[in-house]
Amino acid sequence: MSRRTVTILWVRRDFRLSDNPALIAAVEEGIVIPLFIWDDSSSMAQDSGARSKSWLHHSLEHFSLSLGKLGSRLLVRRGTYMRVLREVILETGAQSVYWNRLLEPEEIALGGHVRETLEDAGFECKVFDSHYLVTPWQHFTKQGEPYKVFTPFWKAALQADFYYPPLAAPQKIKSPAFWPKSAPLKDLQLEQPDDADWIVEGGWNPGETGAFSNLSSFLDGQVQRYKQKRNRPDLDLTSMLSPHLHFGEITPRSVLFSLLHTMEAGHPAEFDEETGTFVAQLGWREFASYLLYHFPHTRTEPLRSEFQAMEWVNDPDAFDLVRMANTGYPIVDAGIRQLNATGWMHNRVRMIVASFLTKDLMIHWREGAAWFMEKLVDADCANNILGWQWTAGCGADAAPYFRIFNPVRQGESYDPDGIYVKRWLPELKDLPSNYIHHPWDAPDDLLKKAGVVLGSTYPERIIDHNEARIRALAAYDQIRISKPA
Repeated sequence: MSRRTVTILWVRRDFRLSDNPALIAAVEEGIVIPLFIWDDSSSMAQDSGARSKSWLHHSLEHFSLSLGKLGSRLLVRRGTYMRVLREVILETGAQSVYWNRLLEPEEIALGGHVRETLEDAGFECKVFDSHYLVTPWQHFTKQGEPYKVFTPFWKAALQADFYYPPLAAPQKIKSPAFWPKSAPLKDLQLEQPDDADWIVEGGWNPGETGAFSNLSSFLDGQVQRYKQKRNRPDLDLTSMLSPHLHFGEITPRSVLFSLLHTMEAGHPAEFDEETGTFVAQLGWREFASYLLYHFPHTRTEPLRSEFQAMEWVNDPDAFDLVRMANTGYPIVDAGIRQLNATGWMHNRVRMIVASFLTKDLMIHWREGAAWFMEKLVDADCANNILGWQWTAGCGADAAPYFRIFNPVRQGESYDPDGIYVKRWLPELKDLPSNYIHHPWDAPDDLLKKAGVVLGSTYPERIIDHNEARIRALAAYDQIRISKPA
């Protein structure tokens, strides 16, 4: 058999069989060697927190089982990308390497280096797009500039020709007569001792099957209430698809076409308001990747340059209290408890927590972004940066800086009965709902009856929000005054 019929499928972050263009193309060529490489020096390894690494372990495990059912297997190696690719090419006689593109700045550079090196050596490389509905180099303003505002970006994106159906999974994968040696998955040391606890607590089911199961549950009644109830952390009405999308266990195209099928629509323009709101959230994911692609400096610097002059506060003790869920603001502490227990936090609460850190405490958004990357199971570089810069007021489409979330009002608006707070802060479970978001205002006899001792069973506030708001606005006024004309 010709050596050219052997293709290495470089599995980067696309652990699925369906709608996997690199896999489908490789299967059509002949023999396929699916290869996952763990490079300890890579951005994937460096940026991944413990929960994200754990999810990766389970995702790889499920993907390997799926490949096995089609007569294939997942080859796992540890080492630098180019060294491992060269080794496997020599061991298998492969002449082609296929992969699906990733769009983080470091991953773009890596893919470009691999492609250039291999093609210079005479090997065929084919790169495919599957992580997003649209590619970031497709859309610009009439002035030829990248969009910095979501609505016109998404309006233009919806006009793109991306409404082709997702690709069906292959029925069989041709395997080599002899497989190269593969490292046991446990040797990557991705799994953590508390995996069982947080996976069960979060109700997670990593892998492609789990992704489609989540999607099916969401479409079965939840999406119809999405616009009205998505901001309610006390209700389970979000799709919980974010980690599945991040790890490529499902594609946004598969999600979109499942929605189109369920709603009997031919185009997103036909969706009702509830479904359209959810699709717009897929759009924000696209927008985050688009922004990071065109403005890679936003990985560490604000998109709005005037925020370079912002005087942030260096207060590690206060930050430690935040991370330990000891702020004294129940909606903030509940969100952090949820994060610590499950690797996930409701999106509305993420905004509340981010506002509290960057505006009440004036701690740099970069510190918050690094914290979330470490703790979140769905830690995604682009989405994380967009979210923190949006809340801090220094990014694209940013909330005005004077929009400072009041944690008490946010709690009262989006957790009116205190169900979310009481779930994650059981020490407050006997406090009446009219005081649950501001226990410091409760009468002493009521606190005593509820078994709450501020400063003991539940912490005192680490800062007064009203005073903090005045300080934050004064700091913003300074950069407005100093901004060049």
